[in-house]
Amino acid sequence: MRIYLDCFPCFLRQTLDAIRFVTADTEVHETVVRQVLELMRRTDARRAPPAIGQEIHRMIRQVTGNPDPYRQRKDDSNALAMKLYPQLKDRIRSSRTPLETAVRLAIAGNVMDFGLYSSLGGVDVTETIDKALSADWDPGCLEEFAQAVDDARSILYLGDNAGEIVFDRLLIEELPHEKVTFVVKGSPVLNDATREDAQTVGLTDLVEVIDNGSDAPGTILESCSAEFRRRFEHSDLIVAKGQGNYECLNDVDKDVFFILMAKCPVIATHLGCGIRQMILRRSRVVNPTMPGGRKEQSHARL
Repeated sequence: MRIYLDCFPCFLRQTLDAIRFVTADTEVHETVVRQVLELMRRTDARRAPPAIGQEIHRMIRQVTGNPDPYRQRKDDSNALAMKLYPQLKDRIRSSRTPLETAVRLAIAGNVMDFGLYSSLGGVDVTETIDKALSADWDPGCLEEFAQAVDDARSILYLGDNAGEIVFDRLLIEELPHEKVTFVVKGSPVLNDATREDAQTVGLTDLVEVIDNGSDAPGTILESCSAEFRRRFEHSDLIVAKGQGNYECLNDVDKDVFFILMAKCPVIATHLGCGIRQMILRRSRVVNPTMPGGRKEQSHARL
């Protein structure tokens, strides 16, 4: 997915949010903003948005000297989600369709995104959870997901944000653990989860956790380690959380289930849905027998 004009204001707002987390020095703010404006001026709009985000946040870390500007926000998100975990687990246990409930919760968890929202409160998350659990649901894609999980010998689950990964844990607990490998970022960027976050929320005790060797806010394959790319290529099924992963992987020739909330107009338009629509979408490999070699897709919306 390419960069659109509406992406540029978002890049600038993320820049201001991140540097204000780190320092109150307005001269530093101006320095970073001017550098980011120059970066945006010369950027190639054919690149995926997370590629520009990667450069912006590298610049912020370099100028401010802070290797992880969102660390406190990530800790807060993990704590909030872990506080919710017992009651959410009870909802899954008492559900007549536990996998469906777990998928709904995993989608709801994608609201925990400081790249899109500069602040986040427990009320926002609770409201999103309630909506996800009560909204109408097209079961078709969920049935495909369940079948794909059964058929797969190996599942690579690409995580997104800190805090959100607690909701991923709830879903993974409904999957065959021995098949699942959970993926975090190789180093900090935005509030994306790293190994430290996976350990904090108990994922490392549940499944194998690896990192992708990258500091991009998505999965840019050429930016990832050779080992991760090997695992990606040889995995039977990919589960990809969040907008950043959708932006990077919506055209890859792999069997991918995207789980996300459409949180900006660009993504919503690309998906053909409304803002804050919750999406479970399958992107199958290219079928050469179809006109133009296009991809088959199926999706369920909440």
